[in-house]
Amino acid sequence: MTPSATDTAGPLAIYRRMQEAVVHGEGADATLLPADLLAEDCLIETPFAPAGMRRYEGREAWLSYYRARGAGLLVDFEDFRELATYRTGDPEVIVVEYELTGTVTATGVRASVTCIAVLGVQDGLIRHWREYQDIPAITDALTRQPDDRDDASAPAQ
Repeated sequence: MTPSATDTAGPLAIYRRMQEAVVHGEGADATLLPADLLAEDCLIETPFAPAGMRRYEGREAWLSYYRARGAGLLVDFEDFRELATYRTGDPEVIVVEYELTGTVTATGVRASVTCIAVLGVQDGLIRHWREYQDIPAITDALTRQPDDRDDASAPAQ
């Protein structure tokens, strides 16, 4: 039995490719949202991010931002732990919970952050990504110095 188009290019398959991209990419290539998975007219939203960094309309808008200021330039991602994946009533949409662990390249601080996201896929490409990030954990990881904790290698909670 061969897999259906939904199985090979549906949201779960795309999500698995996203996981690989973030852990195996380097620098600007370490992104959950690689260019080859994004629809030209995709919408990327991070509602809890600082003002001016919450909405990107179109693949080029996202890539321009990420190449200049993305997390892959600041963090060497080491692990992507899937916490839960939920199917929705729409076969092209899933909700995912995950934890990213990595080391901040400038300081050597190792930390983790938990996120929840909604992934919408159409024709095998990401049409919509809305990610709810733990902004305090991200801020702590990016600003903490290695000696700010007894054990700087412990993931942030």
